Amino acid sequence: MSFLGFWSEEAGSFLLTPAGNIVFIAAILILLIVAAKLGGKNHKFSAKSLAFCALAMALATVTSFIKFINLPMGGSFTLFSMFFICFTGYLYGAKVGIITGVAYGLLQLIIDPYIVHPAQLVIDYPLAFGALGLAGILRKSKNRLIKGVLLGTAGRYICHVITGVIFFGIYTPEGMNPLLYSITYNATYIVPELILTVIVLSVPAVKNALKTVKNMA
Repeated sequence: MSFLGFWSEEAGSFLLTPAGNIVFIAAILILLIVAAKLGGKNHKFSAKSLAFCALAMALATVTSFIKFINLPMGGSFTLFSMFFICFTGYLYGAKVGIITGVAYGLLQLIIDPYIVHPAQLVIDYPLAFGALGLAGILRKSKNRLIKGVLLGTAGRYICHVITGVIFFGIYTPEGMNPLLYSITYNATYIVPELILTVIVLSVPAVKNALKTVKNMA
């Protein structure tokens, strides 16, 4: 079966062909341009918003390689990689945050994929990481950044729990409910990173620095 790549029935995994990689790279560039257009004043293309979104993706990618926990069936506790995508929502709103998150999800798909089904690919990568951009919904509320990170992370978490039940339920230990297993498995790496992020964002010096960045953006 082909879907921008091919199935390896023996390995039980999905691999992208070079053509598939090219398609995803092109999609990432298009999504960043769209995000820049939405992030610009009066919805005009903004080189500044493009630069900030691209920088957020770059920082998220770099920090995604710094892993404190790396689970065998996908998922890792990284050094604030989720925050940088949430931050684009905080800077420019939910639409830009979601689009940047989807682009980042496609990039993660190329860099570090763990795919067993095309539907799982969609939910675990573009949808899950795109959900981080939901942080922008709360950008005008009190303590907006922390609330946004909580909302965006919750969106990603729900996506992974869903695929955990549907596509990885066969790995559930005997006698354990697949939903409970998926909730626990995904919480193992997402919750620690979320807690560490919230703690850092609560530091006054960090808050002030991020406000300065927001004014620049």
